[in-house]
Amino acid sequence: MIRINQDRKKKNVKRESWGSQAGFLLATVGSAVGLGNVWRFPTVTALNGGGAFVLVYLVIILLLGLPVMIAELTLGRAGKSNVIGVFTRLAPRSKWWLAGVLPLAASFIILSFYAVIAGWTLLYIFSSLAGFTAGLDTAGLASLFAVLTETPVYPVAAQAVFLILTVAIVVVGVKKGIERWGLVLMPGIFLFLIILFIRTMFFKGVWSGIAWFLRPNLAALSFSTVLDAVGQVFFSFSLGMGAILTYGSYLPRDSDIPRNSFYISVVDLGVAILAGLIVIPSLFVFGLDPETGPGLIFITLPAVFNTIPLSMLWATLFFLLLAFAALTSAISMLEVIVAYLIEELRWTRFTAAAAAGAGVFLLGVPAALSRGVLRGVLIGGLDIFAFLDFIASNLMLPLGGLLLIIFVGWVWGVRKAAREIRTLGVGFRLEGAWSFLVRFVVPLAIGYILISGLRPKG
Repeated sequence: MIRINQDRKKKNVKRESWGSQAGFLLATVGSAVGLGNVWRFPTVTALNGGGAFVLVYLVIILLLGLPVMIAELTLGRAGKSNVIGVFTRLAPRSKWWLAGVLPLAASFIILSFYAVIAGWTLLYIFSSLAGFTAGLDTAGLASLFAVLTETPVYPVAAQAVFLILTVAIVVVGVKKGIERWGLVLMPGIFLFLIILFIRTMFFKGVWSGIAWFLRPNLAALSFSTVLDAVGQVFFSFSLGMGAILTYGSYLPRDSDIPRNSFYISVVDLGVAILAGLIVIPSLFVFGLDPETGPGLIFITLPAVFNTIPLSMLWATLFFLLLAFAALTSAISMLEVIVAYLIEELRWTRFTAAAAAGAGVFLLGVPAALSRGVLRGVLIGGLDIFAFLDFIASNLMLPLGGLLLIIFVGWVWGVRKAAREIRTLGVGFRLEGAWSFLVRFVVPLAIGYILISGLRPKG
């Protein structure tokens, strides 16, 4: 049962904080940068007209992503609490604490199947190092993918290892764990992306793919393109799942929230664009199908690597990059749960992280087995993996984000939020535009995402 923190003084919970501005920025960027940027963004772009989608994506970041990120960070810092405690503190004796339940549950559910995909990246790191992917064509790589994901012991063991790594980092704490590893992992992700980008530029015929990716073809625009762009921004920025809010709760009072939000958004966009400049030209050069799904990463890209020298090295580097990206996002999702358990139930950080990790693992086991022994088990017409994804991504995240933005815009109020942002002389030149977007534009946009999400795809 959820316990509401009505009086923080009675609990005497000492909160942690970030040790440096760089640590906060890299950790928060890590929360946003994940498999969605490195894999989903190029895939969605390929399915939505290339440059036309990228143009819409940029507009949606300005109109939706950036305003919501500012709102979440501000709410977190003002409440100085977990995703439920923030609402309890800023709207005491009300039912608004319920708005924090959805992000809390969504983080738990998303991490359960996110860890499964992340586990696949670990399997492919070792497969690439061992030379199992070297020399295989797409048919052979498809067979390898089937063996690694359908043999029960492999995906379950890999999922467990990934969650152990995530728990180990979170259990150390904000400064020594999350912040320290963010300082290591995020530069590593950028370095690997740059290396792969440079290698991609030497492919013959690469420029036609780059032109298609960056040149807007307005004839390819449709309302579906706009909707997909909104969804990509919403999910790739980790909005509505409590991660940004929780990280914001560890911010010092003198932090510049609008500027930090801008930096985070720019870096997140940069990683997505860089990933697109790697994957999209490769699709053009090698004539690959963008609708391959998971195979776009685990089947077709190793096939690309096998056409160039040192294929084992490039494949290993790429899947190491994916594992790093997955880990930084998983850390933020687990911290949402851990912060709640520490502050509301007064658990120790070790107990909270270990218990949360164990619970996430147990929930994720059926998803890990959904391609193997549980293949054919359907819930509402969807397999286990797709069902968990639908419940969390299509329903819980949009509704949680909608409630959060309504709270900031209409309950707590944009004036109080702006006053919190301007603490200690921090400037906020775009307060008027931000207030209008938060009160009117963003709720309508997220509301439409929620309504559209009620219809599962496939």
